[in-house]
Amino acid sequence: MNQRFVTGLFALMTGVLVNYFGDRLLGVKMELFLGLATFSFKWMLDVFVLPLLVGLLMAWIFGKGAKWLCYFPPLIVRCFSYWQILYVTGVPHGATLNPMGWWGLYVILAMESAGIGGILGEVLIKNIYGRSYMLADAVAEEVMVEKES
Repeated sequence: MNQRFVTGLFALMTGVLVNYFGDRLLGVKMELFLGLATFSFKWMLDVFVLPLLVGLLMAWIFGKGAKWLCYFPPLIVRCFSYWQILYVTGVPHGATLNPMGWWGLYVILAMESAGIGGILGEVLIKNIYGRSYMLADAVAEEVMVEKES
């Protein structure tokens, strides 16, 4: 197998596990609606901060290209959690399952937070910004050619 593929798969699985167990640690079920009590501080951490940290982690593991890969862990975890509540555990008393439209909005928010984490991770951790790495390689190659001649 290709080294890049294995690294990407490892980063993806690590992101999924961190996101899943972070959800369980916070105790938030984003798929359930409990009235205004749904939108608590823990819910905000679960939707915005946890995916951002997952994106940073994936960028640290995968490197260049993590900004594209980091969108998938929140999507995988959210789909699994929705399926788990719908078919396995059921909806607890006093709560309702979010309709697909609202749930989709929350999933998109989590995915965008992970995307921001992936971009920040590439810029801050891996020092990659745009195409600057190509420019640096071209300048270094030009300097080497000048030294040889």
